[in-house]
Amino acid sequence: MQSRLFAMLTVFLLSGLSGCFGGSGDGIFGDGEELYGVPGGLTLACLRSDGFDSMVVEIDYSTGYQPDSSTVSTLKTRLQQVCDKPGGIDIELTETNFDHQGSWSADDVREIGRDTREGVPQDGNVLRWHLLFPSGSYENDGVLGVAVDASTAAVFLDDVREAEHWSTRPSAEQIEEAVTVHEVGHLLGLVNLVYQSPRPHEDPDHPGHSNNEDSVMYWAVESGDISSFISNDVPDEFDADDLADLADLASGELVASDQLWP
Repeated sequence: MQSRLFAMLTVFLLSGLSGCFGGSGDGIFGDGEELYGVPGGLTLACLRSDGFDSMVVEIDYSTGYQPDSSTVSTLKTRLQQVCDKPGGIDIELTETNFDHQGSWSADDVREIGRDTREGVPQDGNVLRWHLLFPSGSYENDGVLGVAVDASTAAVFLDDVREAEHWSTRPSAEQIEEAVTVHEVGHLLGLVNLVYQSPRPHEDPDHPGHSNNEDSVMYWAVESGDISSFISNDVPDEFDADDLADLADLASGELVASDQLWP
């Protein structure tokens, strides 16, 4: 069964996975003082509480593209599972005019994200991440989501909804939920983006992704052919290896590179 799944997905993923990581966000932006970094660059800031005791995830969405309530709930649950935030994790949803037409590049997500977000990533003792749910598609075919810097990612619901149409399973809601958690997983540094795991769970053919199809970080989750999963279920949880990596990063047993904090 698993070999059949691989065969059904390979063609889409070879062209699509380049969009998962939208280039480097290294550099000085905004007021000239803030470094936005790369996906995983605020991993420790999320996993630990000594610098930021609370967290806000800003979700900006185009009219008609508000994420499903189950997506928001699941996202919050997954973050609460791994991020030490005694002051709480809040999710703020805002209907937003992105003033953008056509396909989206990584630079579009990065730049428009910075123009529309309410707060900077490191805002006092509050860590702020930003998710975009815009109209339109990513510039690379078959890509449902992309992480572009240490705090910013986008999910493309036009393609999520199209993926559902290719099959009666899974539903658009399930796909949306899985892709959203997947991209936040990259903001958390999974898999091996800013560290090297002692556990062999990175797929050698799909760097930054899990080789376990029961993990939300599985390499097929963000592909436009996610609807070809054999069962009705798409993973929306971090697996044991993902969780062990994050626990080791939080404790310092694993060294994290490219961190904007501390």
